[in-house]
Amino acid sequence: MNLDRTPIRHSTPPAWAPLVALALCTSLAQAAPTSTVFEPTVQLQDTALQLNGAGTRYRLLFKVYDLALYTPQKVKTAEALLALPGPKRLSFTALRDLPGTDLGLAFIKGLQANSSKEMVQKHTPSSTRLIEIFSGKAKLVAGDTFAMDFIPGKGTQFYIQGQPQGAPVGDAEFFAMVLRIWVGPQPVDANLRDALFGS
Repeated sequence: MNLDRTPIRHSTPPAWAPLVALALCTSLAQAAPTSTVFEPTVQLQDTALQLNGAGTRYRLLFKVYDLALYTPQKVKTAEALLALPGPKRLSFTALRDLPGTDLGLAFIKGLQANSSKEMVQKHTPSSTRLIEIFSGKAKLVAGDTFAMDFIPGKGTQFYIQGQPQGAPVGDAEFFAMVLRIWVGPQPVDANLRDALFGS
């Protein structure tokens, strides 16, 4: 009996294969529309805001939430957004179960990554309130909504499922810090940042 004892060789993927897969997933993320249908305009106090852009936050290959940015007028850059006066809205829809504490801490991490240590310390009370609001909810489930409105002269109002969470906090400077989580020099998701500007 002639048995072929040639060892079986298991081919290993080339070192560049994960990079190609990541690039493919990135391009798909850029092309994919949001699962959430966001209204083209919303009313905030006496101001009509228009949808500046919307996109999906990915973590690795998983969708986390859809996010829409509403502004008084269209802007194409972070600099223009941060300099734009008037009310603004960030509107979110959860796409998977999100523990409240994890979400709050992720926002704070984004604040710290995109603002100076002195600025973060200056707005500690408002940042602490942000953590408290989301930590107070065990988790958000897929389909739940939350939002952050900047109201000039009042501050940032947080909402979960359309319900205001206490009184507004902070000032225009604090809301600019919040915006930088997504549009700052180290955004949580670069593709999402581009989508918020309609790119």
